[in-house]
Amino acid sequence: MIALPPAPAPAPRRQLLIGTSAVGAALTMLFGGMLAVWWRFRENSPLRAGDGEKLIKDWKPKGVKIPMIPVNVLLFTLILACLMAQYAVYAAKRADRTNVTLGLGLTILLGLAGLNAQAYIWGQTKVGIRDGRFETMFYALTGSFFVLLIVGLVFTVVTAFRHFGGRTADHEVVTSHALFWYILTVIYIAVWFVVYVTK
Repeated sequence: MIALPPAPAPAPRRQLLIGTSAVGAALTMLFGGMLAVWWRFRENSPLRAGDGEKLIKDWKPKGVKIPMIPVNVLLFTLILACLMAQYAVYAAKRADRTNVTLGLGLTILLGLAGLNAQAYIWGQTKVGIRDGRFETMFYALTGSFFVLLIVGLVFTVVTAFRHFGGRTADHEVVTSHALFWYILTVIYIAVWFVVYVTK
């Protein structure tokens, strides 16, 4: 009896990339909602006299000073982390393990620098989490982003182990990793503008 040839292997469905996109959409909605609540509290705050004769919203307590240099350093650190994650994708598609190592290693280093910058910001603001609405919302937003940075670092370590474990032909994990860092950066840009710039 003559048997038919086996069916071709099913095409990859890119589950990890779709899952990362779904998580990114959920995180965008979460932070969008948190920033909307922040903005609503800010807009409903009474007016007080600011510098000169200008009236400003009485949302941020007078004694709270947010250091803008580490805030901006964190922004540029995340942009560089995106570039390094994308560099790892570029190298993985060319089967260049050395440069994949370089890209992922620098992404880990920049992620740790981002955690350090956020911890420094908290140390310099010197406010308690229960001191008022501003402080509670400040720590809710920045603390949630801090957790996301830790998740991004774990994702980078898992990507490195998976790639160096012999799955060099599977570029989906490296691409999904880069997408996650892009999502983190976009979320931080929104937090940076609403929380730190407009205050």
